[in-house]
Amino acid sequence: MDKIRIRGGKSLVGSIPIGGAKNAALPLMAASLLTEGTLRLANIPHLADITTLANLLGTLGVEIALDGHAEGGHQGRVLALTARNISNTTAEYDLVRKMRASILVLGPLVAREGKAKVSLPGGCAIGARPVDLHLKGLEALGAKIELREGYVEALAPGGLKGARFVFPFVSVGATENLMMAATLAKGTTVLSNAAREPEIGDLARCLIAMGAKIEGIDTDTLTIHGGTKLSGTTHSILPDRIELGTFAMAAAATGGDVELIGGRTELIASAATALTQAGVTIEDTPRGVRVRRTNAPLVGVDVMTEPFPGFPTDLQAQMMALLTTAEGASMITETIFENRFMHVPELRRMGANINLHGGSAMVRGVPKLTGAPVMATDLRASVSLVIAGLVAQGETIVNRVYHLDRGYERLEAKLAACGADIERVKEAA
Repeated sequence: MDKIRIRGGKSLVGSIPIGGAKNAALPLMAASLLTEGTLRLANIPHLADITTLANLLGTLGVEIALDGHAEGGHQGRVLALTARNISNTTAEYDLVRKMRASILVLGPLVAREGKAKVSLPGGCAIGARPVDLHLKGLEALGAKIELREGYVEALAPGGLKGARFVFPFVSVGATENLMMAATLAKGTTVLSNAAREPEIGDLARCLIAMGAKIEGIDTDTLTIHGGTKLSGTTHSILPDRIELGTFAMAAAATGGDVELIGGRTELIASAATALTQAGVTIEDTPRGVRVRRTNAPLVGVDVMTEPFPGFPTDLQAQMMALLTTAEGASMITETIFENRFMHVPELRRMGANINLHGGSAMVRGVPKLTGAPVMATDLRASVSLVIAGLVAQGETIVNRVYHLDRGYERLEAKLAACGADIERVKEAA
């Protein structure tokens, strides 16, 4: 199992390209099930989760081709998906267990084929993240749902029908699943209290290019006029705002000066506000976003995770790593996932002063962190330990880096190009 070795204390200086958003790419890939035509997705990131979903789609009969040289190498990689004939409507446990986003095939399958059998999903161990809203929403659209032997079985032999569904709380995945299903449902569907994340807007715009009729993009009420046969299209995936925020925090934590190529400040507006309050300078450039902290010390700030446009839960761990050496105290409150402080014990091993109080963490800044062996527990926690390692004195070894590979492409290479002393170490078999 690979490890990452970091010798900290060096400021990041240079430029880092921001890839396509994993959290946008996954639902877009699932959308290929809605049409017989070819869906071409440009700027597809090269990540373990993308490979997992591609393998899953392949078992359902989707033809997949990858052009790794289109439009300039990894930044312009294009994935072509053609679901001309869906040969199988069962998403098996062995693939679905690796990633929760696999549940996104449920809505498109039952909408197009009238039936679907999808294993209950797996993924990061950061809380229950139930699929109840996905299932209740599909039931509102007329599907009959049964849970049997670890699988969700959905039937709609006469097709789905438009309906009004109010989310009792905001759910990104359920909004995506129901929006996709509703495009093929007969009649009009209204989704109220829908999630507003940029990735949902990206999916909606792609579906419209495929022929769907969707109103209310980027608001909390989506109206989908279904029943139109969808066709293929070409769509470029938006930049990954979580990768953007992560590298911004890495640059800030190390007292660096980095230009994030392809990034856009509006994608991380709430995080940018918190970073500015902490003493970081952020400005747009013709090529992206420049993040620097060359003189000013970091100061403590309070952060609460919220659905978009609030502070992203996927940047909470990285923000905590940054604040471990800020002057004063910071309060970080997690409201999205109930078990997303699993990185705290590992940061403490490096000398961080963090106390947990239910869903909040009190972070009191320390003069320095010290390198140590640490264990990654989930995707975002793992990269927070990398940030801490970049800041710490001495050597840090991050174990279980397979979590990192699910969400960050060429992480160590991008950091090394900006001066970080970081390398991947392969253990002997």
